[in-house]
Amino acid sequence: MSRKELPNLIGATESLNIEWKPSLSQIKEIIETIAAFSNTEGGKIVIGVSKSGKLLGVDIGKDTLENLTNSIAQHTEPKIHPRITIERAEDKDIIVIDVKESQDKLILADGRPYVRVGRSTRQMSKDEYERRILEKHKDKLQFDTQACKGATLKDIKRDLVRDFIIKAKNERGLALSDRTPVKEALMRLKLMQGNSLTNAAVLLFGTPEDFYPQCELKCIRFKGLDVTGEMLDLKPVAGNIIHQLRDAEKFIFDHIALSAWIESGKLQRQEKWEYPPKAIREALANAIAHRDYRSTGKVQVRIFDGWIEFWNPGCLPQGWTIETLTKKHDSLPPNPLIAKQFFWYKYVEEVGTGTNKIVKWCREWGLPDPVFEYTGTSIVVTLKKAPEAVGKEAQETRGKTREKTREKILRFIRENPQVTTSELAEKSGVTPKGIEWNIGKLKKEGLIKRVGPDKGGHWEVHD
Repeated sequence: MSRKELPNLIGATESLNIEWKPSLSQIKEIIETIAAFSNTEGGKIVIGVSKSGKLLGVDIGKDTLENLTNSIAQHTEPKIHPRITIERAEDKDIIVIDVKESQDKLILADGRPYVRVGRSTRQMSKDEYERRILEKHKDKLQFDTQACKGATLKDIKRDLVRDFIIKAKNERGLALSDRTPVKEALMRLKLMQGNSLTNAAVLLFGTPEDFYPQCELKCIRFKGLDVTGEMLDLKPVAGNIIHQLRDAEKFIFDHIALSAWIESGKLQRQEKWEYPPKAIREALANAIAHRDYRSTGKVQVRIFDGWIEFWNPGCLPQGWTIETLTKKHDSLPPNPLIAKQFFWYKYVEEVGTGTNKIVKWCREWGLPDPVFEYTGTSIVVTLKKAPEAVGKEAQETRGKTREKTREKILRFIRENPQVTTSELAEKSGVTPKGIEWNIGKLKKEGLIKRVGPDKGGHWEVHD
């Protein structure tokens, strides 16, 4: 095999589906990567190639392949029997292990689950492994369809059920009367398993945190463009998930801007939120309706100066990628009972078009396309402002920060005209250079004046 043909065999570089190993002495790592490939998208392990891509070759003995095959089978569960071949390249032997993707992606290596992330093999988290087990048995084990242990009709708030029926009847023509007894209403909505309340019933019409503390939602307004910025507002939102949606929606609209203007020839003033309200509601409703309620993670709404993030603990349906969300796709809700009630309430559609509509609404609003991400434990939807708006807001933020700094300096000088630059820096939390820069500006604007020498003198404030 020629040098030009070699990349076709071993891959041009290590990747999600390609791993290079220098020798069989790394058998433990080889088996872990086999499990990881099985649990991800399959892949190829090439033994006899260094991490830099240099062809090293492998010494092949009489029992080499048999021993390798046995080791893989002995250390994987369920046992894996990948295709193993010996290839000749540049007068050297290399071993190629071709690993197929597992149907249920629950392969263990020495009792531990592994997954492929980029070019790395990593141990799968406990939550992810449990989720995959549940996914395998999802028809029997979907969280929202299961009975809520210990819950009775006394845990259901009748007024919430009545309000829901009235709203669903008006929005979608639900064939139920608001006078229907609670138990009968829940049964007709398929929110009971025999005489037991489902988890969906408690999430929708009860007090979920009494049974599942992780159901709380968290709203955060950060200052700036990073999670390391100051938290300007933090609000945990508990209660039933319909109220969570309303409270979180109110938090968002309390923390984003509404532009208003008068147009010639129109009596009423024109108004526009900086993000499309429909996209906000869809992203929020999806995060609440489709989250993994077994996960200890919480739904989060993170508002920054330049965007809003909606964090949904959970995963994509098997076989889906992030790109699937932006194309035509089926509706495969992980919580079908909750999704159905949100449909009656007109919070979501059941046709798998929600993410497509978010893209459409952002484009119509003149904003960049939303960003969809999968972190391994959460699905994140990000709505972004136009780049020029972010730049303008950042400038305004810096301007406000400078004004506050100068106000502090003036206040400290009034309190103590003999205050030194180092003391001003310590009191205000601004660097000495920053204090000097601000003092220079205040002097230039005629707001302060230095009387006497640097040592022994004092400041005068001219308001």
